[in-house]
Amino acid sequence: MGTTSKRFQDLNLSNYFLFAAAAEDEETSHLLLETLLGIKVSGVKVSVEHPLLYSSDFRSVRLDVYVRDEVEVHYNMEMENSERTSLPQRSRYHQAEMDVIALKPGEDFAELKPVYVVFICTYDPFGHGLYRYTFTNRCEEMDFPLGDGATRVFLSTKGTNESEVPKELVNLLHYVENSTDAYVSEVADPKVSKLHERVRKLKQSRSWEARYMLFEELLRERERESRMEERNRILALTTAMAAAGEAEQIPRLCEDPAFLEEMLAKYRLQDADAGDTRA
Repeated sequence: MGTTSKRFQDLNLSNYFLFAAAAEDEETSHLLLETLLGIKVSGVKVSVEHPLLYSSDFRSVRLDVYVRDEVEVHYNMEMENSERTSLPQRSRYHQAEMDVIALKPGEDFAELKPVYVVFICTYDPFGHGLYRYTFTNRCEEMDFPLGDGATRVFLSTKGTNESEVPKELVNLLHYVENSTDAYVSEVADPKVSKLHERVRKLKQSRSWEARYMLFEELLRERERESRMEERNRILALTTAMAAAGEAEQIPRLCEDPAFLEEMLAKYRLQDADAGDTRA
């Protein structure tokens, strides 16, 4: 998430914070899951075992929403605004994390319940123009399902195949980036209207506005710390290179990203926190 602040009242649902805040409401999560996945969900409970909005370690703030339904199917929803080539691997990590949490000590692997990992992207993650990409594990040789109960779904607000998906899905995904009274009035979709009621209530809440402002300040502080750490890392690198008689190579660090990474690895100065730390 970038740290260019917008007024809380002007946010779209694509904002990580607003999405997590809206989905904290169980009725809203139920509506989102049924519309985004196109399945019936038998009631939901938003997990209280995972912090939705804050982490004690602000270098790894995450705004995932964990949900389970009445038959113990587990869901993870996340808003995704930054184009990432590693999104499939991120979905694999989320699935593994959910499995570890769901399986209690002493339980057999057969006790693992179905899981859905859901990313709502404000870009097309695979470039094929679909509003919804659904992945399950299948046998490549004979094309039958593995049956492990794991499903990963990537939604795109930039889809173009409107005739192939439910209209209510298209309306909701467009609402993600245009969460306004005017859009809601234009589409006249009952589910979008219901979602918008929740969003409007949040935006009118002084308490949620204060939490958003605090959250933005924490992100700005994290960015300042990150810049300082990067500055210190480069300083350590140039010092080490100079001491090793490689001072003439230092200008290349600014010109050649591959060379920079090579030198960071050589002097063991890779970022220890290079994992995904965005909110």
